[in-house]
Amino acid sequence: MIVTKGISFGKLIKWTAPHIAWLLALMGTIATLYHFNIITITIPWLPVSVIGTAVAFYVGFKNNQAYDRMWEARKIWGGIINDSRTWGMMVDGFVSNLFKETNISEVAIKSIKKRLIYRHIGWLYAHRSQLLVATPWEHISQGGHTAKTARMYQRKFGIGLIDDDVTRRELKLFLPEAEHDRLVNHTNTATQIINEQSRDLQKLREQNCIEDFRHMEMMNVLKSFYTLQGKNERIKKFPLPRQYANMSRYFIGIFIMMLPFSMIPALMESGPLGLWLSIPVTALIGWIYVMMEIIADYTENPFQGMANDIPMLSLCRTIEIDLKEMLGETDLPPSIEAKNGILM
Repeated sequence: MIVTKGISFGKLIKWTAPHIAWLLALMGTIATLYHFNIITITIPWLPVSVIGTAVAFYVGFKNNQAYDRMWEARKIWGGIINDSRTWGMMVDGFVSNLFKETNISEVAIKSIKKRLIYRHIGWLYAHRSQLLVATPWEHISQGGHTAKTARMYQRKFGIGLIDDDVTRRELKLFLPEAEHDRLVNHTNTATQIINEQSRDLQKLREQNCIEDFRHMEMMNVLKSFYTLQGKNERIKKFPLPRQYANMSRYFIGIFIMMLPFSMIPALMESGPLGLWLSIPVTALIGWIYVMMEIIADYTENPFQGMANDIPMLSLCRTIEIDLKEMLGETDLPPSIEAKNGILM
């Protein structure tokens, strides 16, 4: 997530330099052909403007849908934060000797609480890790220049800014060794961790560390975690429909190819500087359309380890700190800080 107030002009140029280059080259070539009368065809401005308007509406729809996917993902993680705090509160307040005939020690009670809370923190990191696994339609999974560019974005403006081994390392810290080795080999480790919580609650009910009402309330919170996990997985595993995601690219390509055959001849008629003015002006119009497409394209997948991602690591760390403080711990990990204006 980009956390700076604005995007500097230098970064904007750096991110979009390849598109600026090919647009200037295309418009410069066509302007040169017009200058030497190698081509003389002119497309009237009216059909080009109609196509440009239609394309703008279509790309605007795509941008709206991409933003909706990103904002929904952020709301889901907001729910995870709230329910995680509720889980910590319930573990801290519900697990006790209140319903036991023979009391167990406070050390044992604290050990149970720590086990339940640490396992939940493990679930957070496991869920985040699974959401970062690339799907076939994400940029990193494509071939050629697209994948190369995506890897560069991840390295310089995404998960490359942090040590992403943090998930695998910290999962071992939050799960007992035998439990970790058993759960980590499942297809969906996060799902099995929540199920392990359910089994643990059942044992605590049998031992009368919690009674029926508290057991059901805590199970409802686990159910909520499954619901939130499933919503994130729906966004991750169901792409923006390809007919909307890809057709806009073709429409923009058609518009940009038609644009110079209308814009450049019109500007050349304006005077001696018209030829030189036509190149940057036409390239600028094309650049605006290309950028609208790129913004939507990189926003529609909020879990692909790039600058536009939901800052899952930061949110996981926030929850970890809150829950550890509920246990009374003081040796807390540092909050995740933004690097180069990007919070992961």
